[in-house]
Amino acid sequence: MRHQYHPLGFEGSRIAQGFWRLNEWNLTSTEALSFIEACLDLGVTTFDHADIYGGYQCEALFGDALKQKPALRDKMEIITKCGILLPSENRPDIQVHRYEYSAEHILASVDKSLANLQCEYIDTLLLHRPSPLMDADEVAQAFDLLFTLGKVKHFGVSNFTTHQFDLLQSRLDAPLIINQVELSPLALQHFEDGTLDHVQQHAVTPMAWSPFAGGDLFSSCNEKSIRVQAVLKDLSGKYNCSMDQLVVAWLLRHPAGICPVMGSGKINRLVSAVEAISISLSDDDWFQIWVSSQGKPVP
Repeated sequence: MRHQYHPLGFEGSRIAQGFWRLNEWNLTSTEALSFIEACLDLGVTTFDHADIYGGYQCEALFGDALKQKPALRDKMEIITKCGILLPSENRPDIQVHRYEYSAEHILASVDKSLANLQCEYIDTLLLHRPSPLMDADEVAQAFDLLFTLGKVKHFGVSNFTTHQFDLLQSRLDAPLIINQVELSPLALQHFEDGTLDHVQQHAVTPMAWSPFAGGDLFSSCNEKSIRVQAVLKDLSGKYNCSMDQLVVAWLLRHPAGICPVMGSGKINRLVSAVEAISISLSDDDWFQIWVSSQGKPVP
């Protein structure tokens, strides 16, 4: 008898909190726990990780915080990723920066993540980046075993094209429920290359990494950024909100159901993002931001 996968897919919070810089926040485990609890109090229950974050340190830092109140695990959705081999002083065994999707590596990576995160299962496992050597059948075997063993509930991908997504999905019983890609007013490629159409077609949740373009949206002085900054500044007065809130509202306005991943360790930044959920951006103003990035009117 084959196991049945949950049909509803991603059921996380509208905003996600990312922990890729947790090692840079210089928090004690008690302070990290307080941050996690503050996120949950805001209704942000989806936490985004990857095995390589912080030179392979961030998952363990999160786990050290969580072990102080393990009951919090049932209130959150933990996403983590695997597949990138990154040379690091914490992984001297890795010599070449590359990708690895053998079943052996996927299974070992999940076991390591579970140990680091100090939890018994991962809500959603993502393949971090597509590999030209990915054997979709072998990945499917690993996924099926992880699900059967109860180690992973759901599966998804990150930075996959629509064709790469479809290849992997064709080998799986489990529906892929997430494609995490770069989306921001400065990164429009996935709005135009079919990615956001594809996720809507297949009821997949697009998660937006780097929604503020790594800070370039507010600090860069190139021509494109300056155009977008001018429109955001103008509209922030109209909506009585901050520029970063406008960006979040702009992403949330899209019918694909984009889930922005926040990356700051300052809780007030997350409060700001959550408040942006209530901003109703008009179509006129959404397109003002779009056109400012394009640098030309729509056709």
